[in-house]
Amino acid sequence: MIGSLEGIPTITTTSLLITTSGGVGYMVTVTPNTLASFTGQERVSLLTHLVVKDDALDLYGFIDKNELYMFRLLIGVNGIGPKIAIAIMNTGIEGIVRAVTTADVSFFTQIPKVGKKNAQKIIIELKNKIGSVAELDLSDDSTSETDDFVNALLGMGFTRQEVTVLARSLPVEIVKIEDKIRYALQTKAKQHD
Repeated sequence: MIGSLEGIPTITTTSLLITTSGGVGYMVTVTPNTLASFTGQERVSLLTHLVVKDDALDLYGFIDKNELYMFRLLIGVNGIGPKIAIAIMNTGIEGIVRAVTTADVSFFTQIPKVGKKNAQKIIIELKNKIGSVAELDLSDDSTSETDDFVNALLGMGFTRQEVTVLARSLPVEIVKIEDKIRYALQTKAKQHD
């Protein structure tokens, strides 16, 4: 299986041709956002997922492991093929996670070929896996302090789901890790009153 590719990109209208150092060119389907980000790049590196069909071998490319993981979650949903998953991925991981956690059906139905039933399936099937998704780096400004916050709460007996909810509900003015932990403990105490 082809797990990653690195080489010289040639951008087409819907995909990317990556010519490796051995001179072999691989056609890789990526999101339009990824395609745009590679404009003007001399070399690119992608993680890939190979989809084997009766009549074709299709490669799908991702900038990082978080994108690849989300893509694999999406294609694991019955009725969601790789092309639809790529269209969903173009909305961004953070948007997908938010839509799943808030059960926002309309977020998914705005994507061509995703009807209400498929949107509901995505939400239902990914909701149970959202704990794993919460481990993904969902923001550009994520730091080791965020990891320390998550690990501290897990060490205190919080569940992964509780940590996810608390991390998203933190007021922006709370910056210091000790204040974040205090907020989490106070919030949990209020829930048990």
